[in-house]
Amino acid sequence: MEQRILVGTAAGLWELAGDVSRPVETFAGRAVTALAPAGPKVWGVVDGTELWVLDGTWTRLAAVEGPPATCVAGMGSGPLIGTEQAHLLRLSDAGPTRIESFETVEGREAWYQPWGDPADVRSIAVARDGAVHVNVHVGGVVRSRDQGASWTPTVDIEADVHQVLAHPARPEIVLLASAEGFGLSRDGGDSYQFATAGLHAHYLRAVAVAGEHVIISASAGFHGRRSAIYRKRLDGGMRFERCADGLPKWFDDNIDTACLAAVGGLAVFGTGDGRVFRSLDAGEHWELVVKGLPSVGCVVVA
Repeated sequence: MEQRILVGTAAGLWELAGDVSRPVETFAGRAVTALAPAGPKVWGVVDGTELWVLDGTWTRLAAVEGPPATCVAGMGSGPLIGTEQAHLLRLSDAGPTRIESFETVEGREAWYQPWGDPADVRSIAVARDGAVHVNVHVGGVVRSRDQGASWTPTVDIEADVHQVLAHPARPEIVLLASAEGFGLSRDGGDSYQFATAGLHAHYLRAVAVAGEHVIISASAGFHGRRSAIYRKRLDGGMRFERCADGLPKWFDDNIDTACLAAVGGLAVFGTGDGRVFRSLDAGEHWELVVKGLPSVGCVVVA
């Protein structure tokens, strides 16, 4: 079956299959703020306030009360939802409910935002062995190996992590996009090695695994000046090469967290100015497949 690309934007959801794109009328004019594949399903967050699931058709499951939802990830027991103010929710019969153990994580009192607001949960990754890695901005990454009953900090807060990603097949591999470069763990998050070799700048917002390659976005900083895409072989050293074929020399904005995704050799990313680029060979060559969309906030391959 041909893989679909779902593109969440500030004003709707688009589905891409081959060279055909179409809007999903269910979400016309609404902000699709997070997407996460989970087997045959796709979880979605709409307007930061509603949890939806695609299981043949899109169905609204629950309202998200309290601080707006920022991200979602699938588990065997159901979705995990991250929110502003750094809360983590689990879907229960009563709707999304807080995971209380996450409220008492060691070091939580030191979490912050650079502009003074409370920290947010920015990304969630669930490994094949069930380990849950939660990225807090700014608060590093905390990990649970017991379905959320307890949590352990794994990365220094000041690494300023923007995305955590679990390898789709190798649970010992965990990847980070951070303000300090690309982070790689080969022991399930117990330790990380950081690398910036080959990059024009070390500020990273997004990371994806495309077959045997890692793809990242890098820029000069928070405002996204001189943003570009890079790749390297996962098991081939720590030096990145610039992705240039089919791409502009620079992007003006960051290719943001959740806006870069891959499955096998198919990779895709979306931009703040409404363009979507696709690669069929793990990032070696790219093509522009859609332009003129509202600002892209998330993409997945499902």
